[in-house]
Amino acid sequence: MREAATQATTAGIGDVVPLLELHAVRKSYGPREALRGVSVAVARGEFVALLGPNGAGKSTLFQLLTGLFNADAGRIAVCGHDIRDDPVGALAGIGVVFQQATLDLDLSVEANLKFHARLHGLGKRHARARIDDALARVGLAGRASDPVRELSGGNRRKVELARALVHEPAVLLMDEATVGLDPASRRQLLDEVLRLRDRGVAVLWATHLVDEAEAADRVVVLHLGRVLADGPPDALVHAAGTATLAEAFLRMTGGAGIA
Repeated sequence: MREAATQATTAGIGDVVPLLELHAVRKSYGPREALRGVSVAVARGEFVALLGPNGAGKSTLFQLLTGLFNADAGRIAVCGHDIRDDPVGALAGIGVVFQQATLDLDLSVEANLKFHARLHGLGKRHARARIDDALARVGLAGRASDPVRELSGGNRRKVELARALVHEPAVLLMDEATVGLDPASRRQLLDEVLRLRDRGVAVLWATHLVDEAEAADRVVVLHLGRVLADGPPDALVHAAGTATLAEAFLRMTGGAGIA
């Protein structure tokens, strides 16, 4: 059933040149294989959910995508730049919101974003315009001077999203970014990211929450370091012979985890 699901849901997506591409990527930690030949592609203006239970390999994959570690085998490319041969070119095209908070709580919202802009070489005038635009997009234009410590958890995540967008990346990586948020804040953050499709941003959204994956253009089911299926949510449901994506996910992963 797993092979059939994969074959049935990957047809027709190979004609588009991806902004983000992983091909046969492998990564091991000692004897443990965290990723076993993972291939994933995300095109311009496409929202792809990387859906997997805890221990599926999502965090390892994001560590490779952000240059924290090198793959043992395979290829990762961002906007045509191989991350091993041209890490600066590849990483320049990526914006990231990590699972763990990475803001300086004692700085203002604006100061956090300015620091990020300087890291990416933006001049003061360009940075000012980009910061204003990013904060307006996430609904925080009036909170620029507030210390991050005074913001709610949901608004801190919005600041991290704004920061990830300041340098206008072609690819946005969201690594379990809604962990710890209340349902309303979680939905609001998801909606903000979904709107980026209209700007042509390629989004890879890692999650273990099926309801978040249901909003994606495509869902990549990752389990025990392998891709079990890749395709639109309704195609995965049809291939699995179930009524819902949650049931299809359970069937594919053997009930390893669902939320």
